[in-house]
Amino acid sequence: MTAARLGGYALLTVLGALVAAAGALVQGLWFPGGLLLALLGVAAVAYGGVKATDRRLGGGLPAGAWTLVVLLLTSTRPEGDFLFSAGVGSYVFLLGGMFIGVMCATLPVVSQPGVPTARLGK
Repeated sequence: MTAARLGGYALLTVLGALVAAAGALVQGLWFPGGLLLALLGVAAVAYGGVKATDRRLGGGLPAGAWTLVVLLLTSTRPEGDFLFSAGVGSYVFLLGGMFIGVMCATLPVVSQPGVPTARLGK
């Protein structure tokens, strides 16, 4: 693997974690528009990673980072604080985001013949 590809994967992983943190805050603040925006963010970073790297790993890394961060944010703290409420929107965000991340990361990578594209690390 080239250094540019590894750097791109690291950037996508950090981006997936940032989208998770931002989505966790937005989904409850502006319901239902914030929930839709948060889920679109997951889809954008996962599918964009696949398209940018031309590899499924490019979508799997941000989706995995998103899932890990959201699961860490769902746990309660010793002080009793929590980030997610017990409403339907939180569950839709958690399960829907995981579903969208897996779906986007496992889409087949199909390049259009004869269309030049700039790919990360190539």
